[in-house]
Amino acid sequence: QVQLVESGGGLVQPGGSLRLSCAASVSIFSINAMGWYRQAPGKQRELVAAIGSGSVTNYADSVKDRFTISRDNAKRAMYLQMNSLKPEDTAVYYCRAIAGSYDYWGPGTQVTVSS
Repeated sequence: QVQLVESGGGLVQPGGSLRLSCAASVSIFSINAMGWYRQAPGKQRELVAAIGSGSVTNYADSVKDRFTISRDNAKRAMYLQMNSLKPEDTAVYYCRAIAGSYDYWGPGTQVTVSS
C-alpha cells in the first residue's frame, strides 16, 4: 500500500509560481510511473506531467515550458514546479503513482490563480 500526500497549493497571482510536493509513505525507487493530474470545476481530470523511474518526462501542451516535474527517490517525493501561472491553471492537483497493477492517488491540493 502506498499513501500519497500533496502539499504546496494555495492562492497565487497570475504570473506567480508555486512548488507542489507529493510525499510517499514508502520507497518510490521501484515505482515506474508517477505523475501530476489536475481537475478544474466542471471539467475532467487531466494529466499535467508525468515522470518515469529513469526520469523521462512528458507534459501537457498547456504547461510545457512553464511547469517542471521531478522526483527524489531518496526523499520518497515528487515535485511540480509551476511558473508563469495563469488563471486557467486553477484546479485541484493530484499526484498519482502506478506500481505494477496498483494505482494510487493522493487526496489533492487546491491551486488558485487569481488577482
